[in-house]
Amino acid sequence: MNFFYAIILGIVEGITEFLPISSTGHLIIIGEFISFPEPFGTTFDIVIQLGAILSVVFYFFDRLNPFSKSIDYHQKQEIYDLWKKTFIALIPAILIGGLLGRKIQEFLFNPTVVAIMLFVGGIILIFLEKKQRNEKFQKIRDMSWLNAFYIGLFQSLAMVPGTSRSAATIIGAMLLGSSRVLAAEFSFFLAIPTMFAASAYSLYKQGFAFSNSELIILITGFLTAFVVAYLVVKIFMKYISNHNFVPFGYYRIALGAVVIIFIYIIK
Repeated sequence: MNFFYAIILGIVEGITEFLPISSTGHLIIIGEFISFPEPFGTTFDIVIQLGAILSVVFYFFDRLNPFSKSIDYHQKQEIYDLWKKTFIALIPAILIGGLLGRKIQEFLFNPTVVAIMLFVGGIILIFLEKKQRNEKFQKIRDMSWLNAFYIGLFQSLAMVPGTSRSAATIIGAMLLGSSRVLAAEFSFFLAIPTMFAASAYSLYKQGFAFSNSELIILITGFLTAFVVAYLVVKIFMKYISNHNFVPFGYYRIALGAVVIIFIYIIK
């Protein structure tokens, strides 16, 4: 049964982590039926998140590797520029997370906040796509360093549960004038150092002593999240090249309603 749980939770993580729909909202519902006892449950969540992160590295590896022998000088400089702007965008999360992270987790991590932020994020996504926007930049090289910092500020909003890190980043980038595709790509690039650092630190705090059965469960969840997240990112990037985020906005609103109904009425 634990093996089956690992696959289900890995699938949920792989699908929801990088789409602008909030993995937290889904895990609140799934966690009522499927969960592991603590502290192993927390470790498992961290490990499947790492699997999802590494899938993004694998998918965008050529875009992220400045040491490839198959690229020229200008391509290398573009990759270095991407990493510089990514780390600039990371600064707000480090500062705000260090100052407010514990307080946010203590006071805001509850189903009501999650549902509200699902509603708010959904409405904003729909509004952004319905209004006429002026796209100021479509490539990383066209994005200013200040814009990268501002996008990082938007990503920091994702510390409020239910916001969705990818949704906050995408909304921020689009408000600043990014194209839809670049907004999604930059949300993936920014996720790599952000989520890897948070996951590595959390895993370090949890420790590394596991039984053989626990290791099998962790590996199963990790691989499942990796494969599913890779496929989701691949499909998502193809989808947004010809479609908008409106369906995700409506989905967030519906999920927010489900969270409220499930937690406060059914439960």
